[in-house]
Amino acid sequence: MPDFLTVRELADLLRVKERKIYDLAAKGAVPCSKVTGKLLFPEDEIRAWIAAGAASAPAPFETATDRPAVLLGSHDPLLDWAVRQSQCGLASFLGGSGDGLDRFARGEGVIAGLHLRDETGDGWNIASVARIAPPGAVLLRGFTRARGLLLRPDSTITGLAGLDGARVVPRQEGSGTATLLDALLAEAGVAPSRIDWQDTAFNEADAALAVQQGSADATLGLASLAETHGLRFLPLLEERFDLLVCRRAYFDPGLQTLFGFLRSESFAAQAARQPGYAIAGLGEVLWNA
Repeated sequence: MPDFLTVRELADLLRVKERKIYDLAAKGAVPCSKVTGKLLFPEDEIRAWIAAGAASAPAPFETATDRPAVLLGSHDPLLDWAVRQSQCGLASFLGGSGDGLDRFARGEGVIAGLHLRDETGDGWNIASVARIAPPGAVLLRGFTRARGLLLRPDSTITGLAGLDGARVVPRQEGSGTATLLDALLAEAGVAPSRIDWQDTAFNEADAALAVQQGSADATLGLASLAETHGLRFLPLLEERFDLLVCRRAYFDPGLQTLFGFLRSESFAAQAARQPGYAIAGLGEVLWNA
C-alpha cells in the first residue's frame, strides 16, 4: 500500500462510494490532506482510525455550516446565469470584488467572484487574495472577459482620453471595475476631476443600461453587455474573473451543483454565445491558503 491513499483507493478500502469519502473529508471526519487540489489520506492514520472506530482527524478550521450558502463579490452576467440555470440554491450578495473579498474573509459566504488586477498590472486576483484570505480558502480559475468602454452607437469617443468632459457611469468604490478604471485613467493621463460622473451603478447590467438610455456617454463594461444593449464596444484589455472558494464548503450540495454545471456542455455553449468570454481551464487551482 502507498503512504497516502487516493479517494478511489480509500473508497475501495472502506467499500463505500467515492461521494461518501468526499462527505467524510468535508466534515473533518477522516484524516486527510489536500495537495495540488487533490485529497490524500495517510494510510497509517486511516488504519488506526478504522481500528479505533472513531474519527481521529484534527479539528478543521471551520465547519461548512459556519458559512452561509452565499455567492459574494463581483457581478458577472454569465456566472449569474449559471447560478439561476443550475438551480444550485446559492443566494447572492454582490457588492463588488473588494467587498466580496472582505466578506469572504469574515466568513459571510462560501464563494466570491473576483477581478482584482495586481498593483503591478501583471496579474489578477492572486496577490489580493493572498493578503487577506483565511486558511482553508482556495482560488479557482474562472474565465477571462473582454473589458472596455461601452459607448452609444453614435459616439465619437475613440479612447480613454475621450472621457475628458464626458458623462461616465462609475461603479461602487472598492469594486474591481472602479479600481481598474482609476488605474486606466491614471495610465492615460486623464484627471478624474475632468469627468462628469453620473449616478453609481452597482452591477454590470445597470451601468450598460444607463448608457443605452442616454443618461451617460460611457462606462467601463463588458463586451457581452455591449451587444445585449446595442452599444459600441471599444476594447481595452482582457481580465480574469476567478472564484475564491471555501475548500470544505466546496463539497456541499450547493457548490457541487454549481461547479458541476460550470463543467457542462450547456454552460460551455452559453459562454460561446457571449462575446468576450473564454473558459479554458475553468476550475483549475490557482492558489491555496
